[in-house]
Amino acid sequence: MIARWMFALLLLSLGIPAIGYAQPNKDAARGELLYTTHCITCHSTEIHWRDKTIAKDLIGLNVQVRRWQGISGLGWSDGDIAEVTRYLNTLHYHYP
Repeated sequence: MIARWMFALLLLSLGIPAIGYAQPNKDAARGELLYTTHCITCHSTEIHWRDKTIAKDLIGLNVQVRRWQGISGLGWSDGDIAEVTRYLNTLHYHYP
């Protein structure tokens, strides 16, 4: 895992975009921080690419973020859940 991040940092320092590390808009910075701190250890980007995603729209995505933060015992606020939902939507799902 550490090697993966070091490789991505190396590519970014050389000005080469790392595949799978697209940056969302700056409004999603808190969501990105929460996701990368608490979720990325179990979720690679591939989980968001699968054809059988449970979340079919933005509301469904929010429900899944709420569900999994609860299962993980994170105790996120509604605002935290909204930020992670926004981050994931910006980066992977693109629901209206």
